[in-house]
Amino acid sequence: MGLTSKTVLALAMASAVVLFAATIRLWPRLARRGVAAVCGRVGLLLATQVTLLATVGLVANNSFLFYGSWADLLGREQSPGVVTDHAAGAAASRHVVRVGMERPDVPGGSRSTAGGRIDKVVVAGRRSGIRSPAYVYLPPEYFRPAYARRKFPAVVVLTGYPGTAENLLTGLHYPRTALGQVEAGRAQPMILVMLRPTVAPPRDTECVDIKGGPQTETFLSEDLPQAVSEAYRVGRRARNWGIIGNSTGGYCALKIGLHHPDRFTASAGLSAYYRAAEDPTTGDLFHGNRRARERADLLWSLDHLPQPGSSFLVTTSREGEGNYWGTRQFVGKVKAPAQVSSIVLDSGGHNFNTWRREIPSALVWMSSRLSES
Repeated sequence: MGLTSKTVLALAMASAVVLFAATIRLWPRLARRGVAAVCGRVGLLLATQVTLLATVGLVANNSFLFYGSWADLLGREQSPGVVTDHAAGAAASRHVVRVGMERPDVPGGSRSTAGGRIDKVVVAGRRSGIRSPAYVYLPPEYFRPAYARRKFPAVVVLTGYPGTAENLLTGLHYPRTALGQVEAGRAQPMILVMLRPTVAPPRDTECVDIKGGPQTETFLSEDLPQAVSEAYRVGRRARNWGIIGNSTGGYCALKIGLHHPDRFTASAGLSAYYRAAEDPTTGDLFHGNRRARERADLLWSLDHLPQPGSSFLVTTSREGEGNYWGTRQFVGKVKAPAQVSSIVLDSGGHNFNTWRREIPSALVWMSSRLSES
């Protein structure tokens, strides 16, 4: 039974109810003195509280999808089995291998020409040496004869830490939202490349090239666009590529866009922060290299490095987000030729509900800055 399954949640709730009832029923018998009675009271209280906490935790996880599986919760890396798919239309690249396929959760999703298709792939970085699972959403236009020779713009979509790529499908509904904006005439069809920035789990690399460690920045900025462009009909120029993310993924998106304008022309950070975190989950990112630490500070970069000719979108809320003042600083430091836009909600916490409110407008913004060729 999976971590997010309804059966697990039902069992946890049932256990909590049974133990609560047992505590009420047995408490009078355990009220006397003695080691056995004391141990019985402690055991009942402990078991009841554990099941209640487990139930609350499962409800929260099912709502916000912090963890997608038991292995993800326990920090164990899941290495997917690689099955080369030789069927027509499969990703044809030495560095992108399709290992599965899903239908988007949209009306007409059973037909590629109506709802598009989601490929589950493994991307192998030729320079970084990193192998990472990802989902590639292909819009319905990709399969229509009228678009057979067209190359599409692509957007890299990043989760937060320690989220899973599945969150982008089931929690934040990126494919469904993108399709809706296209059908409404507000956005152009775009390929979405969805993954988590945690390419060396359980370590949070903050999208840094770590000396002697994971080369996450190289993977995201160079390997990933190159591999996807080889496997799908995607342009190879900066104007064909955008990057967006939430929380840690938002920081990474802005960082990659700021430092690699030759790869990405537009970057969006939803509830992003602006300086690399350094804590037990990250380990030693910079090994005493002051320049590397400063470069990972986006506000420092805007002050001290040449401004790129790219576009940035940042989001925050006046009440509920901790990045409000940092976002105002970021906006104030962006100078021409760079451009900056923002979404500022009156209220909204650091959660999926807030990001679902921002994603439609963010995708429209992204679409307006990308070109197909």
